[in-house]
Amino acid sequence: MAGKKAGDKGGKGEKTGKGKAGDSAQGGGGKQKGGQTVNVRHILCEKHSKKEEALAKLNEGMAFNKVAEAFSEDKARQGGSLGWKTKGTLEPAFEAVAYALETSTTAKPVWGEAKTGNGYHIIMVEGKK
Repeated sequence: MAGKKAGDKGGKGEKTGKGKAGDSAQGGGGKQKGGQTVNVRHILCEKHSKKEEALAKLNEGMAFNKVAEAFSEDKARQGGSLGWKTKGTLEPAFEAVAYALETSTTAKPVWGEAKTGNGYHIIMVEGKK
């Protein structure tokens, strides 16, 4: 498999929704370690069914940027690239997922999912500072 959903760290590969890092945003208390900026890509779909189609392509091993070009419904035309984003500048649900993800490449993406007012996002992070 070319990529994996965040939360599927080995194990039995069960989809329990753990990839939605935004669900764990409450509690915790301490400061989050890691960078203050992330180089992030996403695939935005208004409909759940379209998001599921995009996830199927990722699970088949298609590169993240190619899936973004085919499925994303936003203006991030460069393979879903949003560029470097500073903490506090993204929607809270999106940001929680982005900062929880490990870095990966478009060829072997590790992704997470978030639902915002804009729709369903599939998110990957290419770098942290």
